[in-house]
Amino acid sequence: MAVPALPPPQIEQPEPGPRVAAALTEANIRVTSEFAGAKIVLYGAVFDPQTRPADVVVIVRGPDQPIRIARKTRVAGLWINSRPVVFEGAPGFYMAASSRPLTEIASFSTLRRLGAGIDHLPMNAPDEERIETRYGVRDVVVSRLGADYLDWRRAVIRLKEDAGLYATDQDGVRFVDRGLFRAEIDLPTSAPIGQYQTEIILFQDGEPVSRRARTITVEKAGLERWLFLFANNRPWLYGIVSVLIALGSGWLASVVFRRR
Repeated sequence: MAVPALPPPQIEQPEPGPRVAAALTEANIRVTSEFAGAKIVLYGAVFDPQTRPADVVVIVRGPDQPIRIARKTRVAGLWINSRPVVFEGAPGFYMAASSRPLTEIASFSTLRRLGAGIDHLPMNAPDEERIETRYGVRDVVVSRLGADYLDWRRAVIRLKEDAGLYATDQDGVRFVDRGLFRAEIDLPTSAPIGQYQTEIILFQDGEPVSRRARTITVEKAGLERWLFLFANNRPWLYGIVSVLIALGSGWLASVVFRRR
């Protein structure tokens, strides 16, 4: 009985046209009580049979976190906080590094579509929005913030930049040899815990022609990790234990000082 011939093995063909490849020197950051920030180095290469001029943009985006911000207002001679505005969709950490200024790499619309650069981050305040029917034929999203929306948005970005959590580096990607590049990512001590998405984008003639994604994990380690998991998995029990520890510490301190 004849044995049917097996089909020849399929050889994976390389991706046609220009493409980019990259790797992180460290993809897992462990945060302990001695954590003083971290520096992650990304190495990559551009493959293009035609060796056309190219630019590389590296975007690192941390886990999204709602941001609550309030404005000081003067009422009857007193400065008080106004009604807070909550922005959603803003990353807890954001860095855009590029081989030259982003405005020289791509057009405004392309950068906005890719979310490349702090000015192009999608950031909304849904609690301040409502839908109105205009002209009886279409619905329009209207924000209570009105023209002040940009001022509120700039305030959020300014606070993040001051904390070292938002940054743009127009010289952050350096070509060290033909087709080989290097980028550095600085994580501050206040970097949030969670998954970070790293996107490497290759541009030619103002258009993205190849993209790669890498993941960075920032997690607590040791006692800090145990406390973090305890607080998040059993918040009520964590709160009760914290109160009991505070009461016990206060009672012990009062006994010591009373004896003295």
